[in-house]
Amino acid sequence: MTAQIIDGKAFAADVRAKVATQVARLKEENGITPGLAVVLVGEDPASQVYVRSKGKQTVEVGMNSYEHKLDAETSEADLLALIEKLNADPAVHGILVQLPLPGHLNEDLVINSIDPAKDVDGFHISNVGLLGTGQKSMVPCTPLGCLMMLRAHHGSLSGLDAVVIGRSNIVGKPMAQLLLGDSCTVTIAHSRTKDLPEVVRRADIVVAAVGRPEMVPGDWIKEGATVIDVGINRIEKPEGGTRLVGDVDFASASARAGAITPVPGGVGPMTIACLLANTLTACCRANGLSEPEGLTA
Repeated sequence: MTAQIIDGKAFAADVRAKVATQVARLKEENGITPGLAVVLVGEDPASQVYVRSKGKQTVEVGMNSYEHKLDAETSEADLLALIEKLNADPAVHGILVQLPLPGHLNEDLVINSIDPAKDVDGFHISNVGLLGTGQKSMVPCTPLGCLMMLRAHHGSLSGLDAVVIGRSNIVGKPMAQLLLGDSCTVTIAHSRTKDLPEVVRRADIVVAAVGRPEMVPGDWIKEGATVIDVGINRIEKPEGGTRLVGDVDFASASARAGAITPVPGGVGPMTIACLLANTLTACCRANGLSEPEGLTA
């Protein structure tokens, strides 16, 4: 069996196109333009690249982009004051504070100071609780992107056996909640799971999100299973330089899986696309309008 490749880059382009269409309709019919504010503290190179990409894609879909770049020495009080100002700004529908923050800042305190309705990362404790109890929430972008791709591939996920490898608050736990919401039977596996290979082998859906290069070999994968590889790991090449790989050994897994996401070009592009979708959703909710179809959990 040769797995079907789930093209995250193409899927993300389709999501962005849908967002752009609905943003244009919002402007025309309601005179409303969704706005996304991104706050970057410090000069972490990877964060700077990510923030630039977010700003560019926000503008491309017709939204307003507000970037706030603060010095690495910015005090917690000043950062919280900025967030309070953004919370109160009706032109801002989504707020994202780029992580990681400098060490002197309390990430939990900062994230939980964001208005939950504007928390387009879905990290606020209120959104975590709402998702966990099956209520309407803002959903973390990466798990939302994974869910969209799974729904597109399978149609209904009801009754499928899913294993999520990894228990992070950003991907593993919310991914499990989303799969439960679509009526999967869900196992969260992790470093202390006994007989992890056998746990994975029974799964119709495998979501790997552990941050360990090529940890999941092909012989752990059930014939015909769908594999969503969230990992992005940089490893050394024998001839020098580096390359990106996922948490799944792509070559061996793609020989057994029915469908698989590549790395790069799989889950990664979906994260910013879903950030834009979440901002649109937040804008619609704030204005008492119908939520964008096909862009929410």
